Amino acid sequence: MSTYIAWFSFVLAIVIMLMVGRKNLWLGFIIGALLLGIFNLEASEIIKNIAGTLSDPSILLLATAVGTIAMIGGVLEASGLMTQLFKHLSMNRKLFLIFGPGLFGMLPMPGGALLSAPLVERAGQDISAKEYAGINVWFRHTLILIYPLGALLVVSKIAKLHLYTAMLYLLPGFFLLTILGYIFLLRHIDGNLSTTESFNFKKIFMPIGIIAAAPVMHVVLISVFPGILNEIALLIAVLTSIFLAIWLGKLELKMIIPVAKKMKPWKYFLIILGMFIFLNIFKATDISNMIAKIVFCKTFLIVGIGFILGFITGRTQMPFGILLPIYFTRFQVNSVSYLTFSVMFFSIFMGYVISPIHPCISVSLEFFDVDLKDFIKALILPVILAMLVPFLISLIFL
Repeated sequence: MSTYIAWFSFVLAIVIMLMVGRKNLWLGFIIGALLLGIFNLEASEIIKNIAGTLSDPSILLLATAVGTIAMIGGVLEASGLMTQLFKHLSMNRKLFLIFGPGLFGMLPMPGGALLSAPLVERAGQDISAKEYAGINVWFRHTLILIYPLGALLVVSKIAKLHLYTAMLYLLPGFFLLTILGYIFLLRHIDGNLSTTESFNFKKIFMPIGIIAAAPVMHVVLISVFPGILNEIALLIAVLTSIFLAIWLGKLELKMIIPVAKKMKPWKYFLIILGMFIFLNIFKATDISNMIAKIVFCKTFLIVGIGFILGFITGRTQMPFGILLPIYFTRFQVNSVSYLTFSVMFFSIFMGYVISPIHPCISVSLEFFDVDLKDFIKALILPVILAMLVPFLISLIFL
């Protein structure tokens, strides 16, 4: 096959995947994979790779667990546990704005930014609308960077790295984003939150405990039973959190169906399957050998291209799924170091945080009635400063 046709198929697959992925991420992965396969593989090879992905127990269990995680947020919302949490908080406004949106950010739920936006607005009337929007987006995502049951769960699986070791490597990034957010968004805010409800330890820490139960149990299971399949431990841990949310929230079982209809856990299941189908078909083509012949600067690839892909897609998993195979083929390796992984993921993440395609941004701008231009102005400097860190680390150490 002509090299030009192969390159055309690769570019076409990426472009179509990004376009479709803006509306439907799993369908974007599937269409991108099929386009790559049709142009570069025999029909039997395409079927073999798809069948191999769909019959892989670890991938199916991971997809099921990720889909189930989405239900945690829906159950907490439907039971009223999250609302109770913030009704009984009386704390420093800065701390509230750092950790309040972050709690909701850890839940992969549709419209999650709309759930945290009213809480941000509670912090007082001396904050401008663009600052409200910036705070809601920025601090919703600082914790997501290191949350082990969020995007990190999937991308560490793709990179074949230990989830919690990868999380430790990203911990400095979390502190960096928190400090930058404090300096540029919170420094001028003073005082404490006012609340009409008295402090209630149970109502404050119950939802926090439910959210924390899944990652804690996951760590315990893989530590106590080292022979257990990691994805089985993950699914057990997530189901435990769901059970606790239903039980402690006193949610009637008949409400599970409406919650599932709202949260659409099958969408997250299909995203994981689509991602791995794309990766496996990509690896089976000769495009990897073509890419390996191109001289990439490693820093430009993992930092610059990573940021650009995060920005133009408004996603984290899709850009990582595109970038990692290119990295493998270009540098002729079968694995990625934790430092390279953290630089790559952080760069993608920063593009995602400021992307106008990012759903959290669009709903935050709508809620606070802010122009995109003003929002970008509020966040562009902390984003640039944050990106200097992975750039320097890659330039010096990688």
